[in-house]
Amino acid sequence: MYRPRIIPVLLLKDDGLIKTIKFNKKKARYIGDPINAVKIFNDLEADELVFLDVLATKKNDVINLDLVKKIGDEAYMPFAVGGGINNLSQVDKILKFGAEKVVINTAGINNLGLIKEISLKYGSQSIIGSVDVKKNLFGKYVVFIESGKKKIKKSLLEVIKSIEISGAGEIMIQSIDNDGLMTGYDYPLIDFVSSHSNLPVIAAGGCGSLMDMKLANQKGGANALAAGSFFVYHGPRNAVLINYPTKEEIYKNFT
Repeated sequence: MYRPRIIPVLLLKDDGLIKTIKFNKKKARYIGDPINAVKIFNDLEADELVFLDVLATKKNDVINLDLVKKIGDEAYMPFAVGGGINNLSQVDKILKFGAEKVVINTAGINNLGLIKEISLKYGSQSIIGSVDVKKNLFGKYVVFIESGKKKIKKSLLEVIKSIEISGAGEIMIQSIDNDGLMTGYDYPLIDFVSSHSNLPVIAAGGCGSLMDMKLANQKGGANALAAGSFFVYHGPRNAVLINYPTKEEIYKNFT
């Protein structure tokens, strides 16, 4: 049976895991140790993992490469990493340490040549072009970079088309407005990106249930479903508990 990939997205700050709401890092909640989370997701047989360092770009730094190596040594599943990546040398090390893909956001939008470089050397399947989006006062989608801090003049359509043309293998579309709320994805946003790109689309931002994932897949056209809070919280009071649906739960949801 075909089903979309289900991907936990784990945010890193100072090598610890955090969870944000609407990208607000000042009020981020500490979740735990990333290596411990990898071990749990190994046992739960997650499809893939994505690790994003939320401060790397701001600090003009790159995701901790020693941590990437530790994740690579521990993870049974494919994983991708992002955060401050802005040159091919960094990508060389990240992939050498076991990551299957790199997630390019700010640098990819500012410098499409970087995506081309990575694609030519490692193939398009090694690159996820990440796009963070927020609605303005008029309900128009606006693209932000630098972990949601800086809006750009290019339209959403221009950004997704340029990422595709430059050689990325996938697009991850993240709703800043929905981040951490667990009230559902921005389905019109996902549908827009899916309808205007030939690349596989990873939906992110707002997932609170398997039904949300089903809607993002069947109504929005997403090829993969990513989430953060959904995989680290449990129960009405959002107790921290790393979790992942069973194969039976996934099968029932998508059939």
